[in-house]
Amino acid sequence: MFKKKALRINTYLGYGTATLFRATGRALEDENIDFSANQGVFRTLRNIYRQFESDEIRNAPITLTLPDGKIVETVTDHEGYYHLELDISIDTKQINKEGWTNYTASYKKDSINKKINNNNSFSSQMLIPSNAAEFGIISDIDDTILHTGVASFFKWRVIANTIFKNFDKRTAIEGTVKFYKKLHLGKSNAPVNPFFYVSNSPWNLYDYLSAFFRKNHFPKGPILLRDFRTPFDKTPKPKIPHKQSEILNLLKMYPDMNFILIGDSGEKDADIYTKIAKEQPGRILAIYLRSVNHRRKEKRIKRLIASYDSSPILLVQTSDQAIKHARKNGFIH
Repeated sequence: MFKKKALRINTYLGYGTATLFRATGRALEDENIDFSANQGVFRTLRNIYRQFESDEIRNAPITLTLPDGKIVETVTDHEGYYHLELDISIDTKQINKEGWTNYTASYKKDSINKKINNNNSFSSQMLIPSNAAEFGIISDIDDTILHTGVASFFKWRVIANTIFKNFDKRTAIEGTVKFYKKLHLGKSNAPVNPFFYVSNSPWNLYDYLSAFFRKNHFPKGPILLRDFRTPFDKTPKPKIPHKQSEILNLLKMYPDMNFILIGDSGEKDADIYTKIAKEQPGRILAIYLRSVNHRRKEKRIKRLIASYDSSPILLVQTSDQAIKHARKNGFIH
């Protein structure tokens, strides 16, 4: 007989306001994935397999304990996700100096016929940007801060890097942590400018990416991924690209905040970012695109930049170039 797997809840770092609470997570069987450092190829392969093989818990009643102690219930969908959004008044005392407020999620024990861990409390946080924030930063992940290879032939490097390398073997692109920390502090030198990370990677890689971010000391922020689509997925494809949709959601959530967008020249970041800047006049303070050293792609990007004038835009080879530009434009100290 196979031993019954215990349950867990993946609670994703979220974002909201002092009057709007939003929580997203996923109910799953616990695959006992070990994200410790110094693991070999076999353990890394096993971890990646378990992340994608994970079994979701559908239609599961979930109990959330909000920052003010109020308890509410929600239910997971057919893929195990829950999305909760409700009006609430969050006391500033419940928000730390960098804008985070705590909440917990748990299974409603009497309503589920599966094994629950003794610790049926899964903590998470929601980001509420400070009124003192000068701007927000939205950054891509793949080949913007993490060497991935999205511009490689058939994207073979993406596959090899993700499957065969543990998070602690992956390298952050040189200078990105330094640049991001400066943006987080801004001109006022206070750690209040919020960060949001957007990627086309699936939610299955959330724990892997979170471990990488912590190891490299990137500014803490929600990691906004997308659902993993299989060739047999019959659900309608989104009409708007994932990154574009997430950025527009952020602009809508924080109408009084302007943003800096950071991406790379390998995929569609330039197209998405410039389109948003044109449609949202004055909201995008600057666009930084990291060069991926792909001659054909960069030739197209340079043509796009030459015809664009809605905000400062820079194609950079190094983070020092971006830091120099950001300092000159008054974004950082």
